[in-house]
Amino acid sequence: MRFFLFFDYICIMIQFKRTFPIKTKIALSIASAILLAIPWEGASCITIFVGLVPLLLISAQYGPSWREAFSMLGWALLTFVLWNIATIWWVWNATPAGPVAATIVSTWWSIVPFMLYHIISKRAPRILAYTTLITAWIAGEYLYYKAPALSFPWLTLGNAFADDVWAVQWYEYTGVFGGSLWALLVNVLALEACLTMKKRSWIAATLALIVPLAISIAIFFKYDAEGELYNSLEKVTVSVTQPNIPCYDKFEIGAERQQTNLMELLAEAPDSAKFVVMPETALAETINDLQPERGEIVERISNYLRAEKPATMVISGGETYRLYGRTKGSETARKRGVFYSDIFNSSLGIDTTSKVQLHHKGKLVVGVETIPAWLRRCGDRFAIDLGGTFGQLGIGKSAKPFDHNGTKVAAAICYEGLYSDHTAEFVRNGAEALCVVSNDGWWGNTLGHKYLFAFCRLRAIETRRDVARSANTGVSGFITMQGEDLQRLEWDKRGVLTADIRLNSKQTFYTKYGNYIARLSLLIAGLCLLYFVAYQAKKRFYLN
Repeated sequence: MRFFLFFDYICIMIQFKRTFPIKTKIALSIASAILLAIPWEGASCITIFVGLVPLLLISAQYGPSWREAFSMLGWALLTFVLWNIATIWWVWNATPAGPVAATIVSTWWSIVPFMLYHIISKRAPRILAYTTLITAWIAGEYLYYKAPALSFPWLTLGNAFADDVWAVQWYEYTGVFGGSLWALLVNVLALEACLTMKKRSWIAATLALIVPLAISIAIFFKYDAEGELYNSLEKVTVSVTQPNIPCYDKFEIGAERQQTNLMELLAEAPDSAKFVVMPETALAETINDLQPERGEIVERISNYLRAEKPATMVISGGETYRLYGRTKGSETARKRGVFYSDIFNSSLGIDTTSKVQLHHKGKLVVGVETIPAWLRRCGDRFAIDLGGTFGQLGIGKSAKPFDHNGTKVAAAICYEGLYSDHTAEFVRNGAEALCVVSNDGWWGNTLGHKYLFAFCRLRAIETRRDVARSANTGVSGFITMQGEDLQRLEWDKRGVLTADIRLNSKQTFYTKYGNYIARLSLLIAGLCLLYFVAYQAKKRFYLN
């Protein structure tokens, strides 16, 4: 009831062009932060469509002066800082510096497009300001997505639908940035409706919300109605394991105990399993990258497969190293003694053959596995120690799937599941299903590990691939290519799940063309800024 009274109050203030008192501005700023944060708290995605509106209403109250722009900057900072704190506070469990650094960087990528909108809206037509807000925001998300050693695109607006996949089945055409475009467009149209109070504006905002929902639901039920098409796809049996070894103890409890745990779980998988998936860094041994088949645990698994499960490939996370000698063999190589070497966070494909397939993690966790190049000169003093190898790791250059008897599957590692185009690269290289190995228990039983699983639902829709995910402490499970959970093994459980997953060789529109929406937004945002500069110059010319 109080919410509706407050909404009526805001509408009356707008209608009679009254200035909001400071308490109202505080309430609106906090309201924006709450509305933006709700989808990342496991609740409905619906608030993302109006999350920016309260803050945009504050912007509408100010004039064109630079003094007022600085006042608006303060309200925007309050909103975006609170949004970040509310959604990534759990990083504190691993390091207090993590959420502080992430909040500073993420807030920057929100502040820039918002303030560009604010400045342009006071000096140019609203349509130019709206276009700038939408395209510059998506461009900012994309640049943050691509930023080397600083990327943490957790709060990409399109990620808000990870728990409501029924609403974004068209991600197979647009990818996650299509969700950002949708959310921003509805926010802008809702603002216009609030400011003008015109019926046609409310209709436009409603249609912008409902039409994509209707399309998504139609796609969802089309797949359901034509289930035989998907059922006709070849299926393979896959098992995912969850060892449930406490993250902060795993490097102290002994390699033999960890290996025994893995072998016991492997024995629980059925002989018919074509793949058995184990978590990130599950192999308690640093393995020679050039001769991985000589690793003790690798030999143990391979010998077991020959004796008990000859048709099975084990996909497991592990740590590998590559020696370069006295010359620096890569940009990320570190000198140990007189020799240079790289350490990789890797996934390994182990079967009965003598060849072990390798994938090096290409998207590294900021502050733990990678640090900006300008800080590398200081060594590892700025890196966060989570118990294992930390500092700058080697960076994988490709996303090549593992091939086992003609079946190709991705072997993505943890954080890579957050990157839509990186996952699509596996599919472009031939992956027929997605496997994800993860060890995200560093954050405890918080939203961190839950949403790393949830984001895999979006990757499943974008690529139309079934997903098998193995996490050390949870959540492990299977996700269908429609983004629905098939099976789950929750937090702090030990065990094995087995399911038949479908193999799909067709590429979606998004898989073929990647983040074209983001690239177009970057171009259009630049054109908007150029147009604004020309518009201002033309106004000055006529005034003079």
